[in-house]
Amino acid sequence: MADPKGFLTTGREVAKTRPVAERVKDWNEVYVPGSLLPIISKQAGRCMDCGIPFCHNGCPLGNLIPEWNDYAYREDWAAASERLHATNNFPEFTGRLCPAPCESACVLGINQPAVTIKNVEVSIIDKAWDANDVRPQAPERLSGKTVAVIGSGPAGLAAAQQLTRAGHTVVVYERADRIGGLLRYGIPEFKMEKRHINRRIEQMRAEGTKFRTGIEIGRDLTATDLRKRFDAVVIAAGATTARDLPVPGRELKGVYQAMEYLPLANKVQEGDFVSPPITAEGKHVVVIGGGDTGADCVGTAHRQGAASVTQLEIMPRPGEERNAGQPWPTFPMLYKVTSAHEEGGERVYSVSTTHFEGDEDGNVQFLHLVEVEFVDGKLTQKPGTERKIPAQLVTLAMGFTGTDVENGLVSQFALELDARGNIARDADFATNVDGVFVAGDAGRGQSLIVWAIAEGRSAARGVDRYLTGTSSLPAPIRPTDRALTV
Repeated sequence: MADPKGFLTTGREVAKTRPVAERVKDWNEVYVPGSLLPIISKQAGRCMDCGIPFCHNGCPLGNLIPEWNDYAYREDWAAASERLHATNNFPEFTGRLCPAPCESACVLGINQPAVTIKNVEVSIIDKAWDANDVRPQAPERLSGKTVAVIGSGPAGLAAAQQLTRAGHTVVVYERADRIGGLLRYGIPEFKMEKRHINRRIEQMRAEGTKFRTGIEIGRDLTATDLRKRFDAVVIAAGATTARDLPVPGRELKGVYQAMEYLPLANKVQEGDFVSPPITAEGKHVVVIGGGDTGADCVGTAHRQGAASVTQLEIMPRPGEERNAGQPWPTFPMLYKVTSAHEEGGERVYSVSTTHFEGDEDGNVQFLHLVEVEFVDGKLTQKPGTERKIPAQLVTLAMGFTGTDVENGLVSQFALELDARGNIARDADFATNVDGVFVAGDAGRGQSLIVWAIAEGRSAARGVDRYLTGTSSLPAPIRPTDRALTV
């Protein structure tokens, strides 16, 4: 155990954010550099090393949280990094982007503020990089087997790294011009600077993983060609079919999917554009969707100089405390103020968009909405609550409905889909096609980054068993598993 009295003597402290007026002028991460260093060991000491550590079950990766908390408390950062990497290939990603279901399951959180597990995690890995403790782990021998991984998001990268370390020759195919999937182009720089992806890619290259960008399987390279070239295939293409809003005026210029808007801002940071082709500068911006992607749009609009930002959510505002239907240790739906929300704008709950209004040139100018309420379990419009708000840029951040079936990948592989439109798979993450496996959102549906990494690791074990008859790779989850967070 770390500090036997730590949870009694030390209060919860989290990473400090930079002043709003400062951070909205740049795209650097919002946190004060080094703000965790003076406090993180004591924060790790709040961990009680529970007899039954529910944080393990709260985390789909099964992270060994009490163990690396103990090492962090004792400031044995090398040992903490080893325990952290035992279950997680990319803790610098999860430590920045995960909503921390482990903290919702923390036993201390029953009646006190939970351990700052996420802050401890990111501190350990950042210290490991600074100390040069994160090194390539090349395989001792090669198996002679080849594997193609389709998609370079967290699921694809995790599968590729595990399979490379098992001795297989792995090639990752990415349709975008850079590796990283939504980590690269869907996550704004102020949430995770892309240098964290770049150094992991270099580590993987040093281990032997090969990367091919600008190639879309199903269009640029057929499934038949891929199966001829490789002994196994892992599909980790994500759930990229965005949910649309089929209301009058949807066709107006200025109404975009979030994933049409956000990547362009990231491409500016990569040096591809001086200014983005779609910008919020000087415009009244409306973001439809109250989740994390919506918050990313809000923060991006602030940095681009929007005249105003309004975020709409069709559901009621969540409470600030757990309700009876979401008891500990489940992951509760709580009112959350992200760094983007701290920076300004208005959040409007229990409203539905009825239509968009444009000018004579076909540009969106107003959004018409109406308040809604639940009546007999159904969302119903409230008469007399219609109104319109200025909207010169609208982003749709309402989630995703499933795997992209238009590019030919699903049809060319002759893959079966489940009832939700995801690629069906068995307990080894194998599809109905021999030698073809699926991991991440493509098989699970839109989910968390921790689920993507966990599925990539587990799918790698299934592929390794398929190719060699056995596997020493860990298998933290099965496709049918449902953690306490779901």
